[in-house]
Amino acid sequence: MHTHEIGSLAKPEWRVKSARGLKLTPKDIYDAEEWGRKLGIDSQPLISLLKKDKKSSEDLKEIRCISSLYGLRLIEKAGIDIVYDGEQQRSEMYHEAASHTGGIKFYGSVRSFDNKYYKKGACLGQPSFIGAYHLQEFKQIAAMTNRPLKVPITGAYTFGDWSYDEFYTKRSFAIGTSQGRSDRRLARRQFILDVARRVIKPNIEALVKAGATWVQIDEPAVTSHPEEVPLFVESFNASTEGIKCMFSVHICFSDYTKLFPHIKKLKSCSQYALEFANRDSRKLGTKDSDRPGYQVLKLFRQHRIPGAIGLGVTDIHTDFLESPELVRDRILYAVKVMGDPRLVFPTPDCGLRTRSIPIAFEKMKRTVDGTRLAEARLA
Repeated sequence: MHTHEIGSLAKPEWRVKSARGLKLTPKDIYDAEEWGRKLGIDSQPLISLLKKDKKSSEDLKEIRCISSLYGLRLIEKAGIDIVYDGEQQRSEMYHEAASHTGGIKFYGSVRSFDNKYYKKGACLGQPSFIGAYHLQEFKQIAAMTNRPLKVPITGAYTFGDWSYDEFYTKRSFAIGTSQGRSDRRLARRQFILDVARRVIKPNIEALVKAGATWVQIDEPAVTSHPEEVPLFVESFNASTEGIKCMFSVHICFSDYTKLFPHIKKLKSCSQYALEFANRDSRKLGTKDSDRPGYQVLKLFRQHRIPGAIGLGVTDIHTDFLESPELVRDRILYAVKVMGDPRLVFPTPDCGLRTRSIPIAFEKMKRTVDGTRLAEARLA
């Protein structure tokens, strides 16, 4: 079984403060040195940059790049099989995509979850592709490791759902009538499909041309409006059509029952990475009553959904450290339901950016340790 990390990791304080032009403390410098030692990284070039009173734009780019190296080595040291850098060079999943899209203007910040915020943009014109915004990042990370890479990218449906629309809805004239509501639905569909075809797809094509073989499309907003799950499916297919690459979708904080049967129409999705652990009990065992958080897996079998499961086995909302044995039993239960260990890819529930770096490391390590225990049991 192959393990992978879903996406984000917390950014080190020295990375955050440098980007904001804030003064670093002795502890920030110590953390950079100490984690460099733990991860086998020569931290002296970084320390020299951090100690500069005035940092140039090139200095800041180099600090972001070194932060990628720290994130990548942390994931590797935990033993994860398919890696990336914890999104160290990105601002935030929505802002990163929207800030590289023509036709979007930012208005202010809104809360997402766990007291995290993102800048919300408004669509003022037809979205346009103004550059492959993950391309340089991918090339840098690919040069840092020999392990397989998985590139996470924000999907078109979430992009559209998290944006204000001040362009497409202007075409809805009959406000307050059934015709107006229909027009607004059509406008929303056109907005999201334009994002898929004009922004997300070109970005994926650039990544694949550069050598990416696995792209994870992040769609946390999918079931916010259950009636629009078919629109998510349509936008996913529009984003990936004709591209030869492995695609997975990550959906978190959702009522997964709303996905069925619509996801049967996804044309190129090889894996569904979902959260389970934060809905589950903490007791050991592989009976249905032991694993309440994993019951939705039965719907994948019931509806004969092709593809594997990115199985969340560690809860990213708490510092509770799951034992390898608990992770093992969650995996064994999933294998029992899915019928084939090759269909189970253990992961944390979601990105670990809300956890401290030591806790994130332990959760990833226990994901790996539990996977090895499960493999031994299944051998």
